[in-house]
Amino acid sequence: MARKQPQDFILLISVYMLVIIGIIMVFSSSYSYTLVNMNDGYYYLKRILVWATVGTFAMSFFSKVNYWNWSKYANLAFIVSIVLLVAVLTPLGITRNYATRWLGIGNSLTFMPSEVAKFASIIFISTSISRKREKMQSFTQGILPYLLIMGLYFGLIYAQPDFSTAFVLVVMIFAMVFVGGMKLSHFIGLAGAGFAGLSTMLVAIFLSGKGYKAKRITSFLDPWKDPSDTGFQVIQSLLAIGTGGIFGRGLGRSVQKHFYLPEPQNDFIFAIIAEELGFIGGMTVILLFMILIWRGIKIAMNAPDIQGCVMATGVITMIAVQVMINIAVATSSMPVTGMPLPFISYGGSSLVIFMSAIGIVLNISKHTNLDRS
Repeated sequence: MARKQPQDFILLISVYMLVIIGIIMVFSSSYSYTLVNMNDGYYYLKRILVWATVGTFAMSFFSKVNYWNWSKYANLAFIVSIVLLVAVLTPLGITRNYATRWLGIGNSLTFMPSEVAKFASIIFISTSISRKREKMQSFTQGILPYLLIMGLYFGLIYAQPDFSTAFVLVVMIFAMVFVGGMKLSHFIGLAGAGFAGLSTMLVAIFLSGKGYKAKRITSFLDPWKDPSDTGFQVIQSLLAIGTGGIFGRGLGRSVQKHFYLPEPQNDFIFAIIAEELGFIGGMTVILLFMILIWRGIKIAMNAPDIQGCVMATGVITMIAVQVMINIAVATSSMPVTGMPLPFISYGGSSLVIFMSAIGIVLNISKHTNLDRS
């Protein structure tokens, strides 16, 4: 192992800045809704402050534990994540907005097992690859087991239903397996097959014209065709972004958050950022994510061993894909799907998992030779 270094300061600062922006924007975007519906305009602010505190302690804890020590718990993490995903599909699962994605006690203390699955899969896959790296060139011994794991995770999460999270997890595992030593020919073949399968599924859903998935694709192609129903979210998001201009309306002065844009503190929080803080604010958030991803890639490329490389790759892929999907949905660059913006959207379990995962990357950075000037 390389001589221990200080943790990557640039990565740490970028995460803290995103979390701070998230706290401010969750409060700004949710105040009107919670004041009217919960008689407490500070409802989401108080909760996100608690979760941010928990996430900070979690990130600090994971940054102090040597990343290779998690290998001891890899199998346990995988089993627990599968058990939790199965439990969601039983009467224990909590349903909100026609989707059953949560476990917990009532509606006050809940978490999403799919978020736990992301974290567990990073530990399990990176550990597994580090133990059998010499077999990664073989399709049957090296690649096929991970395809089966991907299929298991995808099926359990898709059944909730939550296609976007299932997609993120599959892309994340695929990236980890590729970095872990997959043959280029296997990568090209599987990527092509995956793209063809995804395209066929979307075309089939669109041609069927049935269900909410077909309506989302239709509204993406022409949101103005049904502006009061399927196209409503996209139109309100575009109005928010468009009226923000260069410098925005001003912090707290959004119009669309006042019961026009659904879930302004969650899936469409980027639209509120663009409306209140303008192009400058939106680009600042994107730039912070670019810095975070750049530092994560650099840590992965310079990691002292394959386990650290694959772990960092999994974490950064998870964040990068979710950022792209969330912003693409807010800007009507892809069909609407529920995907929070990492570190910024409201969501306790999501924030804690993301900060914990960054803690692992920070620990890897301590054992990595980086330019820290």
